[in-house]
Amino acid sequence: MSSRKIKRITTSVPVIEGAGVHLNRAFANNEADLFDPFLLLDDFRSATPGHYQKGFPWHPHRGMETITYVLKGEVEHGDSLGNKGTISSGDVQWMTAGSGIIHQEMPIGNKDGKMEGFQLWANLPAEKKMIHPRYRDITAAQIPKVTLKNGIEIKVICGRVDDVTGPVTDVMIEPEYLDVRVPANTTFSHATPNEHTVFAYVHAGSGQFSTDTDEIHSNKALILFERGDQVTITAGHEGVSFLLISGQPLKEPIAWGGPIVMNTHEELEQAFSEFQQGTFIKHN
Repeated sequence: MSSRKIKRITTSVPVIEGAGVHLNRAFANNEADLFDPFLLLDDFRSATPGHYQKGFPWHPHRGMETITYVLKGEVEHGDSLGNKGTISSGDVQWMTAGSGIIHQEMPIGNKDGKMEGFQLWANLPAEKKMIHPRYRDITAAQIPKVTLKNGIEIKVICGRVDDVTGPVTDVMIEPEYLDVRVPANTTFSHATPNEHTVFAYVHAGSGQFSTDTDEIHSNKALILFERGDQVTITAGHEGVSFLLISGQPLKEPIAWGGPIVMNTHEELEQAFSEFQQGTFIKHN
């Protein structure tokens, strides 16, 4: 079994989005080819309420999916389909925008003023871009946690670890989304489909992310792997926690404008025209 080598190492960078939300962006549209089928990963961890409370007021999405994973705090949401609710610590919301949805996301934070979480955008294949929008609201209690013999803990949001399957299924890009915690000086190996795009994002501690290098990577490091049959990661002296995400590349053209991701510029222009004309929503 071939262990994946590191293709690229970067660190997330500060950006301001929404109505003034300060976050760190791991990757975005200018790197879509590298991370296909994923489009964007934002890290919105903050202990400063003024940096996140203005949130993301009403805005449209079409042609893609947003996956919001909350570590601490709460995010209130509402949409044009009449859905509303709150996701809290440990919860996940997997939103398929499909043909179009208008929604808002308003971070609240916890009693200590901390708001921590991540939002991942995943592309939809051309034949699925105009499907009916839908939500999967997954509570922390619904996400299985696997504890291996060496003390490694894995939250399985999507995908499979040993005989445990995550609650998110029937997604077109065959994704795997794991939150992994590896104790100090312990090695974690995990099989990956050879052709899938695989990356890790570190959110605590530090570790070595390939067997062919002794370089150590820590908080906010984004590790994109080469092709291979497994990843092998060894924690440093303080342990390491990271998101491990993979998916089947779509290898399709991308026309991207803000919150809308289509395959052609004509489709993109049509989407914005419909939004301006009030005909954007296709399903009640």
